[in-house]
Amino acid sequence: MNDSTMPTRRLFLGGVAAFALAGCGEGVGRTEDTTRAAGAASEGGATVSVADKQTWDLTEAQWRERLTPEQFHVLRKEGTERAGSSPLDKEYRAGTFHCAGCDLPLFTSQMKFDSGTGWPSFYDTIEGAVGTKRDFKLILPRTEYHCARCGGHQGHVFKDGPAPTGLRYCNNGVALRFAPAIEAAG
Repeated sequence: MNDSTMPTRRLFLGGVAAFALAGCGEGVGRTEDTTRAAGAASEGGATVSVADKQTWDLTEAQWRERLTPEQFHVLRKEGTERAGSSPLDKEYRAGTFHCAGCDLPLFTSQMKFDSGTGWPSFYDTIEGAVGTKRDFKLILPRTEYHCARCGGHQGHVFKDGPAPTGLRYCNNGVALRFAPAIEAAG
């Protein structure tokens, strides 16, 4: 192998590896930090509102006290859990998925689908529940999304999801808490 081709080959292979680690999808392409307008989503007749979403400003020590080490790593340090490690990936009961940091409702069970990636995936969010920003940690740009209330890192959004949005919100299960729908008496 020629020494002059080595840097080019390393850059190419590094780019291929970064693309693979990025979830094999293209980022949504938003370049600024955005939060969807406040509103509500319906879950089986019930309304989940995020209109009253004051921001949380806790110290690192307060977050460490509130969260498990795994939750802290993902939510506060923008870490990623191992694929296939969350039981929420296979959670399909009726209910709502909340931020594990501040309990803000982020997704309804109607928005969930099996992406085959090993992480809980959703094709949409509850309106006003998340904000986005560009992430260049793996060289190629991705769109990271976070809880609109506490700023906790949830995951990345890609343009390879199902209809009607064509989006895949690839979420860390440890960053979520599932609240089953209350069964109607009767």
